[in-house]
Amino acid sequence: MVWSFWNRDIEQLGEETVSYEHAQALAEIHAMTFAHAWTDGDFLALLNNRNVSGLLLREPLSSGGRTVGFVLVRTAADEAEILTIAVHPKWQNYGVGRRLLNRIIERLHADKIASLFLEVDENNKSAITLYKRLHFEQVAIRENYYTKTGGRKTNALVMRRENV
Repeated sequence: MVWSFWNRDIEQLGEETVSYEHAQALAEIHAMTFAHAWTDGDFLALLNNRNVSGLLLREPLSSGGRTVGFVLVRTAADEAEILTIAVHPKWQNYGVGRRLLNRIIERLHADKIASLFLEVDENNKSAITLYKRLHFEQVAIRENYYTKTGGRKTNALVMRRENV
């Protein structure tokens, strides 16, 4: 797949609810951002659960219409968990992750969700900084949660945002 990113204005990105037809694009971006990526089959299985939903951002059709980032969440009662969030590497540090999180938080607020949880690798400092700016607080640590390339283990920080 060839990507051309001459104009990285996130305001021009279109927003869509994630559906089955997006599974392959989600898997491709996930593979670019995670050592142990999910397959399109994994995404299809998740999207088959009525408590799982998501949001993606894509380029305008005039620029190719490619997906540049997405977030998936699972809800239960008045709580939600971010299952995964991924941004194409060429779109990282342009505000795509922040926009995805802000928009999914708005949707969850409208659905009367009180608490939002996520896990993040303790070494992912840029993500942790973003989550803290969006009022997430660390509530626990999951030891040896992530397996990196080569088998090295890292901890996950469990973070929560109240009053979504």
